[in-house]
Amino acid sequence: MKLTFLAIGILLSTLTFAQSKSGGGEKFGQSFYAELGGPGILFSANYDRRFTKSNLGIGGRIGLGFVTGYDYTTVVTPYGYTTYGDRQRSVLTLPVQVNYLFGKPSSVSAFEVGLGATYTGKKLNIFDNYYGNTNDASSLYGTASFMYRRMPKDGGFSWRLGFTPIFTRGYIQPSGGVSVGYNF
Repeated sequence: MKLTFLAIGILLSTLTFAQSKSGGGEKFGQSFYAELGGPGILFSANYDRRFTKSNLGIGGRIGLGFVTGYDYTTVVTPYGYTTYGDRQRSVLTLPVQVNYLFGKPSSVSAFEVGLGATYTGKKLNIFDNYYGNTNDASSLYGTASFMYRRMPKDGGFSWRLGFTPIFTRGYIQPSGGVSVGYNF
């Protein structure tokens, strides 16, 4: 949890620093988008901003999302352990990433590479190994993103699509993400 707050603090201070360097009158690459999958795990709404005076280069994103899953209860029986799901719950997620956009300045296409963390409101075991191992439950997950991004230069509808692995405690969960949004 401390790592998440540290990441949020660094991201917000960098946003403030970048804005103060621009003098307030220059346009930055900013976008707001809804994402299915990706670092938000199931669904998230995100704000993304470049730290440079271009739509390319280093930037960051912060979001708010949720994931729904089953609570798993382990019952000890005379014959061993029996695991079953008994109720469904939703948990808030907070994805934070620093990313870099590669591309040509005149193109509407870019390739995004990002690294960050996602905090969940409760411990989850998203790496279901079919053995009911609840020791792998966590509330902090590492994330990465390798995405194609299509974004108009003068603002408007944008979209992203790509590979977004999630990792924790020695496990890597392959995942993907797709998002639609608006650049301004």
